[in-house]
Order: sequence, then structure tokens, then C-alpha cells
Amino acid sequence: MIHAMKKNGGVLAIFALLATALVAVTNLLTQDRILEQQQKELLKVLNQVIPAESHDNELYKSCTLITNEQYLGTQAPMPAYLASKGGEPSGVAIEAIAPDGYNGAIKLIVGLDPTGVVTGVRILSHQETPGLGDKIEMRISHWIESFTGKKLAGENDPAWAVRKDGGEFDQFTGATITPRAVVKAVKNVSLYYTRHQQALLNQPLNCQGES
Repeated sequence: MIHAMKKNGGVLAIFALLATALVAVTNLLTQDRILEQQQKELLKVLNQVIPAESHDNELYKSCTLITNEQYLGTQAPMPAYLASKGGEPSGVAIEAIAPDGYNGAIKLIVGLDPTGVVTGVRILSHQETPGLGDKIEMRISHWIESFTGKKLAGENDPAWAVRKDGGEFDQFTGATITPRAVVKAVKNVSLYYTRHQQALLNQPLNCQGES
């Protein structure tokens, strides 16, 4: 009986090794393809928040990590993608977190030109209520485009709020918390860029291995 148990254990061990090897080989074969797809998706979003004609560098490679919980909504380092044309800075796309969404954190990316004008905003991930808060998504509504062309006029700019709070950004029927959180997050990113622009542009590119 002991011999049979040892035999069965050996068979199971071989199957486990084969399964592990199969997973490892599959991962190795698909890793490059997955990375390529991720880069394509990232580049697609970057070109939505920073106009393609405004830069001639590879945005997803021109990345630096920045940390500022006050303005970026998280303690974690966040990527900032530096655009340039003819060797001169032409814009930036900064990832940030709106920590006060209705159902949790909302991850977004904000594009700005060198003067601080917003060139685009897109939502990267969220858990907001379908049919209400999910209107922040471009595929659901064009609300997110209301930031394009706007420029923050200081920390106390009254326009940077939803209409219910006296600002110029629409809220959603039955859902004010979500757009309020996004407006605040985009405002904070704009403030960060205004106050740290030169330091940001002079940072080394250091996003290798980050997702």
C-alpha cells in the first residue's frame, strides 16, 4: 500500500511539474503579445488626451513617475507622459486618482499643454453605478470632453465645480458625487502641473516595468 501511495504521489508530482512548465511556456509565448497590446491601448488613450499632431516623440516611452497625494489622490507613484515636438516640451499626460467617487476610487488621465490648458481627459477605471455615474466614460456620454480647452485660473477658480456647487460643469441626473469627484481630480492635476511644471519636465524617465 505504501508503495502504491508513493507511486501515485510520484505521478501527481510529475503532472504538477508538467502543468507548471506548461503555464510558464504559455506565459513566455504570450508575454510579448500582451505587452504590445497594452502599449497600443496606452498609446490610443494618450493620443486622445494629447493631440497626435502636437508631438513627435513616443509618448508611452517618455514616462516619469511622480508622487503627490495632495494633488494626485494617492500615495502611490503615478505615471506622467511627457510630450515634445522638435525637442521642445509640448504637453503632458498625468495619471491620477479621484479617491472620492460614489463607489470608490476613479482612475483617470489628464492631458495639458505647456500653458496649462486641458487638452483631454479620459477615465481609465472606475466602479461607478451603471446608468448613473458611468456617464464619465466616453463610450457612455461625451461629458468628459467638457474639460477640453479649459484652463484653471488659480486654486479658488469658482468655475471648476459642478453647477450644483456654483461651477460650470454639468452634474448627472441622480448622480452628483461622481462628476464632482472627477472635476476635483482634474482641478488638482491642473494645480499640480502649474506648481511643479519645471521640476516635472526635468525629471528622468523612470517608468520601466511599471503598468
